[in-house]
Amino acid sequence: MRSFAPGTLRTVTLTALFITAPFAGAYAAGHHRGSALDESAPPAFYGPRERSLIDQIQGVDKGIADAREAETIAPAQAQKLHMRAAHISRIAERTAAANHGRIPAPQYRQLLRRLDNVDQALRVDSGTGFLMGDGADGGHYPNG
Repeated sequence: MRSFAPGTLRTVTLTALFITAPFAGAYAAGHHRGSALDESAPPAFYGPRERSLIDQIQGVDKGIADAREAETIAPAQAQKLHMRAAHISRIAERTAAANHGRIPAPQYRQLLRRLDNVDQALRVDSGTGFLMGDGADGGHYPNG
């Protein structure tokens, strides 16, 4: 049986230390609570549902800017509608971040409903809401 010389034991110990130190640091970093490591990064990939919602929010926001530029709505109305659209966007981002880049179907439908309400408010405020009537009495009338 061969015995270890003092130099060999020191080499084995240092080698083991150098090998395990990076793994221990990575383990500790992954299990540390209450720091910036716990904050979830925004998802790098969005599915078609999430991309569609983002595009619709941007479309409504552009419609608000266009209506304001055309002076069909007042600045205060435009600001209020922008704030509502931004709020929906923040909720969508938080929901997607909490669900690994996905928005569950019930929350997605709720966000679409809320965005549709903002869009409808824009149409009513700008005078382009859904029209009612068949024109038999001389015209169509905005619904709202």
